[in-house]
Amino acid sequence: MTYSESINHDNLTCSNQTIKCGSLITEPTSVEALSGFLPPFHISCSQKGLKTLFLILMAFSFSYNSFSQQKYSLNGYLKDSENGEDIIGASVFVSEIKDGTASNLYGFYSLSLPSGTYHITYSYMGFASQAFEVVLNANKTLNINLENDQIQMQEVVISSEIIDKNVENVQMGTNQINISDIKRIPQFMGEVDIIRSIQLLPGVTTIGEGASGFNVRGGAIDQNLILLDEAPVYNSSHLFGFFSIFNADAIKDLKLYKAGIPANYGGRLSSVLDVRQKEGNNKNFSGNGGLGLISSRLNLEGPIQKDKSSFMVAGRRSYADLFLKLSGDEELKDNKLYFYDFNAKVNYILNPKNRVYLSGYFGKDVASFGDNFMMQWGNTTGTFRWNHLFTDKLFSNLTAVYSDYNYSLGIPEGTEAFRWNSNIISKNIKGDFQYFLNPKNTVEFGVDAILYTFKPGNAEPLNETSIFNT
Repeated sequence: MTYSESINHDNLTCSNQTIKCGSLITEPTSVEALSGFLPPFHISCSQKGLKTLFLILMAFSFSYNSFSQQKYSLNGYLKDSENGEDIIGASVFVSEIKDGTASNLYGFYSLSLPSGTYHITYSYMGFASQAFEVVLNANKTLNINLENDQIQMQEVVISSEIIDKNVENVQMGTNQINISDIKRIPQFMGEVDIIRSIQLLPGVTTIGEGASGFNVRGGAIDQNLILLDEAPVYNSSHLFGFFSIFNADAIKDLKLYKAGIPANYGGRLSSVLDVRQKEGNNKNFSGNGGLGLISSRLNLEGPIQKDKSSFMVAGRRSYADLFLKLSGDEELKDNKLYFYDFNAKVNYILNPKNRVYLSGYFGKDVASFGDNFMMQWGNTTGTFRWNHLFTDKLFSNLTAVYSDYNYSLGIPEGTEAFRWNSNIISKNIKGDFQYFLNPKNTVEFGVDAILYTFKPGNAEPLNETSIFNT
């Protein structure tokens, strides 16, 4: 049997040839079926080489299909149009594939899609959604500024989740709360308190009346990891636990992990509370403050270079000690009981692929009873972060962290005058990477190194007559 053909495909011309394949091929359609795996072109083979030829054809077929499905990347940052703050967890939805992604902790998103035309919708709760038609024929960057959208609600419809919703997301036991929602909650003595607010969540309980700490699902208070801009906070309370150290005017976002804690946090037995400070308004200068029964506060933020860099500073101080000075009792006048906080943050966009952040917190509590006794404790943290975009799909964050918790007590005057100091100091360097493989898969990996320094106690005399000199 013989079969011959002459074709032209993709600028490849093949002359008439004769295919002789013995008794295994009895009809011309057998060769046609074999060549059907590919765009048609002419082949010559013997019966002995048929198997090898088939494998070559299959490999060429897969290569051809892969080139025909070229993928491109769509990425960018999502920001608040009013102040330029990055929006965490905003939705990026692609109508054609009925899927999408969400912005990360720095407002960055990335999608890998085959070439074509897509309808992309950007949305976040409290902001007006924006829809775009994107012709994706090359790698593109699309930065979006979402505008606040306050509407009058007519009705609320409550519906249950679909049956498989609880197994679609691998992240369980997580609550993300916007600071604006916390400010709407009635607070003790008018002081907005993050720690007390999260005690309203399922599985979170107070450690006792008048205390600021919290327990999660039966765990102890020391089994919680509390982070402020990725720096660990070892004591989160003021005034012996009545208030927390977090100034709500300086906080942007917080997330509580009660189960399935991600590996990049290093792990805790009970929970992780990740608190993020504001980055500062890079559009306009603004400020706010308040007078309370316990403390007063002031927050200032604005651009250093508009749309490129910004700053934020916030301070808070209680003033119970100022009223003690008005007392007619001389012994009461010398007593002190107050706390103060100072938050600061600056950020700078070097170029579309690089931006840096520098933030810090300093807070202290002071309690003294004349010359009889004194006690102080406080936290100092500093964080430097560098965001770098290696490719349209690979996002990195390099972080250097310093945290110091100081505790001291003693007697300021007399023959027994002394001061006892204790510290917990941690220094941490870590690199976090996110690779946006496709709309359904994101690969996260990184490296973390931390050095702890413990100073359990050091007593020193405060004058030459102190008995601690011996």
